[in-house]
Amino acid sequence: MNLRITRFTWAALLHLALGACAVSAPPAQVPATPPLAWQAPLPHQGSLTDMARWWTQLQDPLLVELIDAAQAVSPGIAQAQSRIAQARATQVGSRAALMPSLDAQASASRGFNDQLARVATTSQAGLQASWELDLFGANRAAKNAADERLAGAQALWHEARVSVAAEVAQQTSSIRTCLAQQQVAERDAQSRGETSRLSQLSERAGFTAPATAALARASAAEAQARASQQRMQCDVEFKTPAALTGWEEPALRQRIAAPAHPAPDTLFAIAALPAQVLAQRPDVYNAEREVAAASADVASAQAQRYPRLTLSGSVGAAQVRTGGVSTDLNTWTIGPLALSVPLFDGGRRAAQTDAAQARYDEAASQYRAKVRQAVSEVEQALVRLQSTAERSASARTAADGYRASFDATEARWRGGLASLVELEDARRTALAADNALIALQHERQTAWIALYRAAGGGWKL
Repeated sequence: MNLRITRFTWAALLHLALGACAVSAPPAQVPATPPLAWQAPLPHQGSLTDMARWWTQLQDPLLVELIDAAQAVSPGIAQAQSRIAQARATQVGSRAALMPSLDAQASASRGFNDQLARVATTSQAGLQASWELDLFGANRAAKNAADERLAGAQALWHEARVSVAAEVAQQTSSIRTCLAQQQVAERDAQSRGETSRLSQLSERAGFTAPATAALARASAAEAQARASQQRMQCDVEFKTPAALTGWEEPALRQRIAAPAHPAPDTLFAIAALPAQVLAQRPDVYNAEREVAAASADVASAQAQRYPRLTLSGSVGAAQVRTGGVSTDLNTWTIGPLALSVPLFDGGRRAAQTDAAQARYDEAASQYRAKVRQAVSEVEQALVRLQSTAERSASARTAADGYRASFDATEARWRGGLASLVELEDARRTALAADNALIALQHERQTAWIALYRAAGGGWKL
């Protein structure tokens, strides 16, 4: 009777002790409320197009090939894939901790057997099983953390692909802008060279002052230098996409020299609600998953401070052979059921819990910062798009008007009704307007690419 009471008392005390050890992890989700609406107007006016591969809608097969090539050789994407593999391996290991382990054992020996009082050969084989009962969820919390980090690694792979596509599109736009400005510079140099030639002929005939002819020669030389500088700039621009894509530069130059269709005014659309856009940001999603993983890490660290219960068992077969006679021995065991209670570790487990809590606080802060940064990046891209849209018509009108004015001034100069100074002033203004129009078109393309990256590239869960 006393033995039964003692056993009952110990069982009750153990139950109470285990129940008192409650694991309380911080919340796996933290509030980071985005604004209810964008402060800048949307550029698409409700017209929906696909964002994920918007470059396929430009009728520009070269850009499609360049992006595909860059994504195939990108070290950033390869690194992201490696991190996915690492996270998946960690996930498999954490899941295995929740299941029993089973090991096979075999051995053979020959020597003097005390029981038989003679030399004997002993061979045995068996299976050894062990299972830790996850009383406080330490292993399950570690598995949950691994799941969250795998999801975050997969999101960062999408972010790497978006980043590569945006970078290639940006570099391609920069090259084409540079080539367009080079054409303008070469036409200007040719025009100024012709003006200089006519001025020299007029000077020899005595109709033009030497100072005026010198001005024409200086203007032509300046234009030649500007055209040479522009060619150098374009040569430099080709180096980056060649490195990004792995293409040979001559092939890239040949393909990109072909005329391309002008980009449409609207490339894609984004959601009107900021919350929907932020849900498409891989980096925001990864930061959110890191918060959940850090919360699980806190739970796992807390659980390490509490008792651990392990159940083991084995089954085996043995054979003893001596003097031509074999004896078979089969054994099996269940147990022991081992309870391990941490008593003193110098504060190591408590310090690990504090460190996990600090990492959680950091992850929560990083997540809120990512949300604010994402909102800011989208707003900036929208503002730039709106600004380029407002300036496009004016820039086109200015370029056409200044070009018409230059043509008229040049005709008057050839007829002797305008001075060379007037001609050069009109030429300089027309050149600046043409370059400004080209730069504005590139700025608008850049704003679209920035919006594509800021909106997460159309990535979906």
